Amino acid sequence: MNASGPASWPPLAAVLATLILTTALVAGLGRLGVARQAVTASLRAAIQLGVVSVLIVAVLRSAGLTAGFITLMFLVASATAGRRMTARHGGRFAAAAIAVGVAPVLGLLLGTGLVTTTPVAVLPVAGILIGGAMTATGLAGRRALDELHARRGEYEARLALGFTARTARRDVVRPAAVQALLPAIDQTRTVGLVTLPGAFVGVLLGGASPTQAGIAQVLVLVGLLTVETTAVLVVVELVAAGLIQPAPARPTTPAGPAARRWRPTRFPLRRPGGATGTRRTGAAARPSRRRRRAPARR
Repeated sequence: MNASGPASWPPLAAVLATLILTTALVAGLGRLGVARQAVTASLRAAIQLGVVSVLIVAVLRSAGLTAGFITLMFLVASATAGRRMTARHGGRFAAAAIAVGVAPVLGLLLGTGLVTTTPVAVLPVAGILIGGAMTATGLAGRRALDELHARRGEYEARLALGFTARTARRDVVRPAAVQALLPAIDQTRTVGLVTLPGAFVGVLLGGASPTQAGIAQVLVLVGLLTVETTAVLVVVELVAAGLIQPAPARPTTPAGPAARRWRPTRFPLRRPGGATGTRRTGAAARPSRRRRRAPARR
């Protein structure tokens, strides 16, 4: 990709704007409900990567700044996955799932020396692992809660059969939560045949041999699969224990005529002699008081 020169900025901006508008248009015409989210995500990606491109040089010069940046990535990933699962204290449980998945794998790679402890090597590997754990955690939690709501009757039937609440929830949500691992499994299965992932291309562009690039990519893919599998298992157990719960439903207020204050309805009343009037109905109706005319004396 050649976008380094000043002359490349206008075409780059035009192509990005075209792609963003196309995404929003397709999502809007298809009524997918994600047009606004797609546009917001694209704009945020451009802004965030622009800021990171400026700061990354200073971050990679210091081990402390690198550790702080990795901590920031972890916090943002936990908040994002928590919101994706549920708005009810989901961030701390997402943080637990991500930490349990990422920490052992990253520690193993660094402890064995397969990934050097230099900031330029630790930061991208940690970012890949945290990003994969974030996606798997959010998707697994969302699917598990949706499945528990949809199969509420089956969950209650298991309770009636004598299963504990934890076991009943686990049996219901496990098949749906495992679907969060399918993208990672497919990516690992088809690597080199369908896609050349970023780690492989990056190591090649850095001057390493294709063999070294392949080793680095295998480490990243298998480690990522381990991280996501562990994170999904933690999410399943947290949902089974009842710690991750769906957000409470907001009370809905009646809209339209139902929200207005009830008023008695007036219906036309035809009186004897052809005159018309009105009559109230309902709780506020008043009894009709008509004066009877005395018969005329002859």
